[in-house]
Amino acid sequence: MKRILVIISILLVALISVSCTLTENLRAAVHELTAPAATETTVVPTVQATKGPAITVSGDITALDAVLINLYQNVSQGIVSILVDTNSGWVTGTGFVYDTDGHILTSMHVVDSANSIEVDFPSGLKVAAQLVASDAISDLAVLKVHVAPEDLHPMEMGESDSLNIGQLVVAIGNPFYLNGSMTLGIVSAKNRMLESYSSNSSYDVIYAGDIIQTDAAINPGNSGGPLFNLEGQVVGLNRAISTANYSANGEATNSGVGFAVSANIINRVVPALIQYGYYEYPYIGISSPSTDMTLADWRELDLDLTSGVYVSDVMTDSPADLAGLRGGTERTDITGLEAGGDVITAIDGQPVLNYSELISYLMSKKSPGEQVILQVLRGSEMIEVPVTLGTRP
Repeated sequence: MKRILVIISILLVALISVSCTLTENLRAAVHELTAPAATETTVVPTVQATKGPAITVSGDITALDAVLINLYQNVSQGIVSILVDTNSGWVTGTGFVYDTDGHILTSMHVVDSANSIEVDFPSGLKVAAQLVASDAISDLAVLKVHVAPEDLHPMEMGESDSLNIGQLVVAIGNPFYLNGSMTLGIVSAKNRMLESYSSNSSYDVIYAGDIIQTDAAINPGNSGGPLFNLEGQVVGLNRAISTANYSANGEATNSGVGFAVSANIINRVVPALIQYGYYEYPYIGISSPSTDMTLADWRELDLDLTSGVYVSDVMTDSPADLAGLRGGTERTDITGLEAGGDVITAIDGQPVLNYSELISYLMSKKSPGEQVILQVLRGSEMIEVPVTLGTRP
């Protein structure tokens, strides 16, 4: 009997030892699967910016938590709710404090046709606001409130040139009346182009360029709110969404495709709106298909290229017309497409693949009166065409 008990004891000790060994091996295996590789020190790229220290987030998810929590706590007091009384009813949106003079930025479409504008601060302070100036092309508006300086928490403006596709961004705003909502996403694309909020031009459809596309959730009420990098700098102003879905009351809902006016555009336009009440955009005076052309289109034009800005039309007496650019004049089998036009392949030495990239470059880098050098394919010859930019009508 004693011998049996001894054998059982030995077996139990062995099983416990094996169990402990398997547990430790399992823990080691799980650690290997979840820990970053030795050569990978981050899961979020370091963000290089012109102001403030760069942030590196380690493989520990709690570090990313800390960054996001910190960001919200640092900026939330400068993000406001906009309530607008119009003849059609109340409109709501988001805005943010631009400076200590009481200027608030938002979208033009939020405050257009306002009878009165109210700005609500996270502190509970509610004040009336006046419209200083607005810009339909980029859909920007500047408001003014009269409050004590200690109630103003201006946002730090960044720049958008250094943004990378895939970089994390944060949107904070008031979707569906849910004030102070924060969403996380990435930069999905850059240099997008949208039709302007309104256009009275009789020359051509006016487009806004240098638009950031993001999958950070943006919904009705987010318009006019800031898009941040992880350093808490404003890299865009949330403007619009692309959607095929609508809520029960007819409002568009997020589809994962949102658009924001880039910080580069904000940094050029807003100071002029505050100082002069308007901003003058550069103007070249051409028309081109607003979406990428198909292979069939390029073949119909009898061109070896499959990218670039095809000049379908040149506006009379425009800078492009004065520089000698040529639009299409020869009929093709594709309705609305005429052959024989120039193809712009680069501007100031920078390649352009489509019309959107050309418009984005002009809006974010150039001003009326400045000269650009276009690389143009005309027939089978590549030439350079200098163009002195005008002011957009």
